[in-house]
Amino acid sequence: MVAVQPGENVLGGEGKIALAGKKVIFLFPGQGAQYPGMGLDLAEGSAAARDVFDRAGEALGSSLGRDLISLIRDSDAETLKRTDLSQPALSAASLAAAACLGERGVVPAACAGFSLGEYPALACAGVISLENCFRLTAARGRVMRAAADRLAAAGTGAPGMAAVLGLAPERVESLIAQWKAGGLKDLYAANINSPRQVVVSGTAAALAEAEKRFKEAGARRMPRLQVTGPFHSPLMAEAADEFAAVLETVEFKDPAIPLFSNVTGKQLRSGAEAKALAPRQMVEPVRWTDEESALAELKPAALVETGPGGVLRGLWKDTGSDIPCYAAGTAAEIDALTYLPG
Repeated sequence: MVAVQPGENVLGGEGKIALAGKKVIFLFPGQGAQYPGMGLDLAEGSAAARDVFDRAGEALGSSLGRDLISLIRDSDAETLKRTDLSQPALSAASLAAAACLGERGVVPAACAGFSLGEYPALACAGVISLENCFRLTAARGRVMRAAADRLAAAGTGAPGMAAVLGLAPERVESLIAQWKAGGLKDLYAANINSPRQVVVSGTAAALAEAEKRFKEAGARRMPRLQVTGPFHSPLMAEAADEFAAVLETVEFKDPAIPLFSNVTGKQLRSGAEAKALAPRQMVEPVRWTDEESALAELKPAALVETGPGGVLRGLWKDTGSDIPCYAAGTAAEIDALTYLPG
């Protein structure tokens, strides 16, 4: 097994594939990308990926109610949607993909993560140890689930998130401000994803009303996300306060490679800044379009969506950039990178 010391960059290894030695940026996905069995093919074929799962299991212990591999292998999609389970499980699958890439000689020149994905990115950049990444995402998931459960108990249904498709971010934010002034409560712009997509968070009642209003305003669709809470909104304030206390027990080092923040959309300059922004990330919007602009300025040869799903590749395509973004969440996808043009 490949050993990684606490706080060190989890990525490394030797190999000769198309992207080896080139300027590559790793993008780590957020909640909603999870699915049963994710990452297990990597663990079967890669010693480095298996080591990530082993160390995740040791760090998490019995906190998930079962061992991590069994959780990912045996759970259905609805179970894995639970934020207290999906956060550490998705982090493990994403970091296993990163470790597998490292075995093939593909190491990041910079990294960024979407929402939850910011925690694997923190580990990738050496800001937090691998073990602390799993402990923090498990704790973050627990406090966020508790907050969502409290909101559901106080209302008429489960809170959540939905994507507003077909309206510009400025239009979505303007409409929310207008409706808020008119009395609509508990609706927030949560993820600024692309020029044509904004994700909103809210209570069940707020999302139901917003769906009707956004469609009247010209939105094509407003699908619900596979998450269980109104994340990146002030509705998570209590959870953010609880998580801030957990963060105080964890060492944050300065990034070893460029790393970018959801809160500011800019490069993080220190571990202290990363720690200070972590609770804010739970209650403020993910400014992904700003991060994409900052990443493009680095002029990489390619970006790699390092983990399950394809959401981030789709959002990158929306930028119109000529820089390619490739999938690297499964063994087959990572194998396919071998045959990309050199």
